[in-house]
Amino acid sequence: MTITIFIRQRRKVEEGEKKPRFRVVAVSGGDLKFLASHVRRQEIDQIAAAVGGQVFVLNDLGDGSGKHQKP
Repeated sequence: MTITIFIRQRRKVEEGEKKPRFRVVAVSGGDLKFLASHVRRQEIDQIAAAVGGQVFVLNDLGDGSGKHQKP
């Protein structure tokens, strides 16, 4: 069974900051647990390669204002 890791970019991280930029939203197809909620893209790619999985980046549909935009 293939493991899929669903991630999205965090909204409160600015360009050039030295903070993890991605948030793990969900994991499908395996017994994989993330202990950190914010991780770097390189770390996610390494984890996916180690478990034979793939990474799926979700589209950002909002600007963080709470008002939803139509896709």
